[in-house]
Amino acid sequence: MTIKIYVDADACPVKEEVYKVASRYGLHSFVIANSYMQIPASPLITRIIVDAGADVADDWIVAHVVAGDIVVTSDIPLAARVLAKEAHAFAPYGRPFTPDSIGMALAQRSLMEHIRSTGETTGGPPPFSPANRSRFLQMLDQTIAREKRKRSL
Repeated sequence: MTIKIYVDADACPVKEEVYKVASRYGLHSFVIANSYMQIPASPLITRIIVDAGADVADDWIVAHVVAGDIVVTSDIPLAARVLAKEAHAFAPYGRPFTPDSIGMALAQRSLMEHIRSTGETTGGPPPFSPANRSRFLQMLDQTIAREKRKRSL
């Protein structure tokens, strides 16, 4: 069974990096969005357009991902669902979601939603940086290499 990469593509800043790394390893990647998105012409890249709506793209990803696959997302609840299927999940800025960290990430997300619901203005995430891109590339490459070794045993 080959590793697949799923990209929660709306507002994902590292799609090009995913395409390059996936191509180098000969892996199929799926770009999931609720609107048309330009992708390179490659038999290894599939564009999936889902209906608009809350969690529609997330539900598609969860329905198709299997243990050992990779999901790129900033969506913490999606990451939790992916981890429950024993797949890898990480944010575009280079942070892996792990079984040990996902509970805290969900709690922090809930707390921030509560704070915003009270009318408090919170700052958004810091700007995406070259260091974020570098961390993401390193993590993606290491995860693929580790998963390929595991599958060849």
